[in-house]
Amino acid sequence: MAINGDLSFPIEELEYFLLILTRVSMFIFAAPFFSRREIPQTVKAAFAVLISFMFYTAITPHMYVEYSSILEYSILVLKEAITGLVIGMVGNIALQIASFAGQIVDTNIGFSMAAQMDPATQQNVTVTGNFYNYAFMLLFMITGQHRWLMSALSETFTLVPLGKMVFHLDAAHQSVLKLLVDYVTLGFRIGLPIFCVALLTNGILGIMAKVSPQMNMFAIGVQLKAVMGLGILVLTVRMLPDAADLLFVEMRDMIRSFVQVMGGTA
Repeated sequence: MAINGDLSFPIEELEYFLLILTRVSMFIFAAPFFSRREIPQTVKAAFAVLISFMFYTAITPHMYVEYSSILEYSILVLKEAITGLVIGMVGNIALQIASFAGQIVDTNIGFSMAAQMDPATQQNVTVTGNFYNYAFMLLFMITGQHRWLMSALSETFTLVPLGKMVFHLDAAHQSVLKLLVDYVTLGFRIGLPIFCVALLTNGILGIMAKVSPQMNMFAIGVQLKAVMGLGILVLTVRMLPDAADLLFVEMRDMIRSFVQVMGGTA
């Protein structure tokens, strides 16, 4: 049986595939879970090529981009890199709310000085922040949010066609403000039980300091807040799945908002 050795293809197909690869690669190197440092860079690169080829074969028909110079094609590549980077970073920022909530908790129970190096982010994080971060990442995988991210990435090729990314400054400004507001709001909501207990404990210690000034309330308060905080932390562990649902819904809303901004539908 004769095998046809002709592997030629139009240059337009290669240019089209490179644009897809650029968007997918930037997404994988910035998105939650996919961007973790535990995953070797070669594995990320191979995964990006595989996913790009799957999208390349699934997207039909191919709408070739038009350009008249290398500079214009470079601008198209830059647009795709920004598109994938924004989508991935927004999802990653949403999951960083867990670390922010942990920092709020540790500040109120006196664990803020007990920071440790997180090998995944190469940053110093507090004990509770690290616990929340890994707990929410585990729930992220269990609930299949990584599959939703890949599905959302595939839909961006319809909502934001290749080479058609356009930022609307007013809509982007509103989306960034909403992102910051929701970041702080959800962080405080996750750490609210321990924050309220710490506030109540401080009030009780203040009253005791007035009633019995001879007692060293500072030494008592440090130990009492640590014990109370850890107790409430253990009791509220069962609330983490509900908090994770809020976080994942917010992540989806954030990604949709920024995709609409880049697609011109905001």
